[in-house]
Amino acid sequence: MKKTFMLTRERLRELEDELSYLKTVKEREVAEQIKEARAFGDLSENSEYNEAKNEQGKLYSRIAEVESVLSNYEILESVNEGVDTVVIGCHVAVRDDADGEELRYSIVGTQEANPSKSRISDESPFGKALMGHKTGDQVVFEAEAGTFTYTIIEISA
Repeated sequence: MKKTFMLTRERLRELEDELSYLKTVKEREVAEQIKEARAFGDLSENSEYNEAKNEQGKLYSRIAEVESVLSNYEILESVNEGVDTVVIGCHVAVRDDADGEELRYSIVGTQEANPSKSRISDESPFGKALMGHKTGDQVVFEAEAGTFTYTIIEISA
C-alpha cells in the first residue's frame, strides 16, 4: 500500500517547482558534466566521470523521491479555531515534566518536518505520542535518548 503524504499547498508548490528544476536545468547540467568528463579519456580511471555519474544517480534518486510524493499526496487543510485535540496542522505548547521548560511545536506531515524550526512530524516518536491528546494530558514517549514526559498546556490552530 502506498503511503499518503500530507502536504500544505505551499509545500506542494515547492515540490512541483523542485521537480521542474531537477528535470530541466539540473539534468542538463549533469549531462554536460558527463560529456565533459568523457572527453578526458579512459573512463575506468576517470574520477571526473565517476563523480559525474554519481551526481546523475543522486539526481535520478531525488527525482524519483519527489515524483513518489507528488503521485500520492493529500492537501492539509487549515485547522479550525477551537481545536481541542492534537492533529496535523495544529500548534501545541508543552511543558517538559523533568525541568519545567515550555516548548511550542507545529505538527506537520513528514515532508515538512524541520525540528530546528519546531516543526515536528506526526510520524516522529514525539509527534505520534502527541496525536489525539488534549490540553492537560500527560504524554510519555521513548526516543534514543530515553523516556520523556510532557504535559500539553495549549493547543491552537
